[in-house]
Amino acid sequence: MKFSYQNIHTLFRINRIIVISVVIMAFLSSGFSGWMTYQMHKESLENAFTIDPEGEVLPLKWGDQKQQLEVEALAHLERFHQVFYGIDASTFEAHMEKALWWGDGSVNELYRQKKLEGTYNRLIQYSLVQEVIQVDSQIELGAVPLPFTTRTLFKIKRGMITDQYELITTGKLIQVERHFPNNPHGLLITDFFEKTLRKIPNEK
Repeated sequence: MKFSYQNIHTLFRINRIIVISVVIMAFLSSGFSGWMTYQMHKESLENAFTIDPEGEVLPLKWGDQKQQLEVEALAHLERFHQVFYGIDASTFEAHMEKALWWGDGSVNELYRQKKLEGTYNRLIQYSLVQEVIQVDSQIELGAVPLPFTTRTLFKIKRGMITDQYELITTGKLIQVERHFPNNPHGLLITDFFEKTLRKIPNEK
C-alpha cells in the first residue's frame, strides 16, 4: 500500500510539472506573438508613400513626415485643379467624376452651380477647350486642417480665339483614408471657394 501511495505521489508531481511546463510554453508563445505583432506595427509606421514626377503615389521608407505631407498636398491640389478646370466638351463628365473623389460637398456644390449656370452646355455648344497652363499652391503646414490658396492659370480656346484667365481658389485639406486609385493621396478638399477670376489681357 505504501508503494502504491508513493507511485501516486510521483504521478501527481509529474503531472504538476507537465501542467506548469504547458502554462509556461503558452505564456512564452503569447509573448512572442505579441512581440511579433508590435514589430510589424512598428515597421508599418516607418513606411509611407512618395510621389513620382507624374503625381502617382509610390511606397517608401518614412522620412520627414511633415515634408512628405507637403509634397502630397501640393500634388493633390495640382491634380485636382488640372482635372476640374482642364476640360472640353468630350471630357468634362469624366473629369468631374474623378475630381469629386478629391473634394467634399463644397466641390460638388460648385460643380452643380456651374452646371446650372450653363458652363458645361457652352463647352458643348461652342466646342470650347479649357486648358490649364499652370497651378501654384500655398499651404499652411502648421494648421489643421491645412488651409491652402491656389493660383491657376488657364486658357479657353474658341476656334482661332484664345483668352487667358487667372483664378484664385481657397479651401482646406483634411486627411482621409487612401483609396486607390480614386484618392491615392488620402486627402480631401473642404470649404472650396473660387475667390477671384480675372481675364489676362492678350499681349499684342
